[in-house]
Amino acid sequence: MDWILLCLAGILEMGWHIGVKFMQYPASRLWGMILAILSMGLSFTFLWMAQKTIPIGTAYMVWTGIGAVGTMTIGINFFTVIQPEYGD
Repeated sequence: MDWILLCLAGILEMGWHIGVKFMQYPASRLWGMILAILSMGLSFTFLWMAQKTIPIGTAYMVWTGIGAVGTMTIGINFFTVIQPEYGD
């Protein structure tokens, strides 16, 4: 159950990044703020619940990884964020 909570916390971690992105547009500023605040609160709550039995280092690593990879994927696929090019 704690791993499910941790994965859910990681997914909700993506929600506040998306909410902040929506706050850039005047038409969706309020809904973006609501999404960001709710996602932050629920994400931290589920992380707190999961780390009662999962070591905090492991829990934080999984939580951050899911949030970072998910946010990057959503940004590239839905918000046309340009991938950085290395080299050249």
